[in-house]
Amino acid sequence: MSERLLQNDPTRRNGSMDFETDVVRGRSKPDPTTGAIIPPVYQTATYVLEEIGRDKGFDYTRSSNPTRQDLEEHIAAIEGGRFAVSFSSGMASSDSCMKLLKQGDHVISCDDVYGGTSRLFNKLMTNYGIEFTYVDSQDASKVEEAIRPETKMVWIETPTNPLLKVTDLEAVGKIAEENSLLYVVDTTFATPVFLRPLEFGADIVLHSTTKYLSGHNQLIGGVVVTNREDLYESLKFIQKSVGAVSSPFDCWLTILGLKTLHVRMERHWENAEKIAAYLESHPKVERVTYPGLESHPMHEVAKAQMSGFSGMISFELKGGLEAGKKLMNSVELCLLAESLGAVETMITHPATMTHAEVPREERLARGFGDGLVRLSVGIENVDDLIADLDQAFDKV
Repeated sequence: MSERLLQNDPTRRNGSMDFETDVVRGRSKPDPTTGAIIPPVYQTATYVLEEIGRDKGFDYTRSSNPTRQDLEEHIAAIEGGRFAVSFSSGMASSDSCMKLLKQGDHVISCDDVYGGTSRLFNKLMTNYGIEFTYVDSQDASKVEEAIRPETKMVWIETPTNPLLKVTDLEAVGKIAEENSLLYVVDTTFATPVFLRPLEFGADIVLHSTTKYLSGHNQLIGGVVVTNREDLYESLKFIQKSVGAVSSPFDCWLTILGLKTLHVRMERHWENAEKIAAYLESHPKVERVTYPGLESHPMHEVAKAQMSGFSGMISFELKGGLEAGKKLMNSVELCLLAESLGAVETMITHPATMTHAEVPREERLARGFGDGLVRLSVGIENVDDLIADLDQAFDKV
């Protein structure tokens, strides 16, 4: 990797290929029939059996598909996991993890979760008798204090969406292990380029492949990765039973995106560091949150467990909500849009967009104000991005 990567980056794992090679090549081989370098799109619903009771490894695409299998093996390789299961969206991945639980079970979750996850937990899973306790997991002791006899799972995002809170994964992992709790970590913001939670004790790692992994705003998808065969078998059964599978074409597009992941992520990080420093020194900005800044309360933890700080920034303007709206409506190069993690820079107002269904009182209680702006820094020329923000600030 680049010299920019922090010292904790393991470039080789257990004698395997270098991480960069894994990112580009995954576990795929040239197509045995044609020699095609890029895996084919097996756009089919079903497969002809060789005879009754004997197939060639595939019988129905809801159960398995060669293109999806290639993607799953590719993501497992770069995450450092044994198994991966691909779903039709990040939320389908989260929902499938919830289906590992049963009525009466209790989940401890970090308090700053993606708006869709909050909706899933509070408006759907509670209907099935699953209970949730939200804690600021930046303090690992709060996770331990929330454990009840019926607690079965710890759910962590790091860095979080949108406040970019950072959890000490090893500390929480020890608590989960000591109490026999299933430990799920959503690290969509970091990607396996910068953080691999399985190395810190996670049982399941979750990604929205819509974001950085595919990287081009071209699809919706999700994936879970694990080293535990029992969890893999359960999640495969859920995938097959529910049918929330990623399409062969979406899998193929994600494979193409993965091949440049490490190169893109370094540029996202490089640009974000410069923009975070620019924002922190701007007279109209009240506060900037970015794990790469020394002002971030968990900067040292982020530095210890991540090999880079990715491309997500949150900030608030001194003029509050109205100033934030004016800024977001005035940008020209930055795109006012939902989502994140693509090559284009996108600016978002979480309170009315990604987290619109989170009650205001709940948002304010966790430090998520009405004027918060989230910036997903792309890979454009950073001077152009700063110039665009400059002209927008001039109108605030």
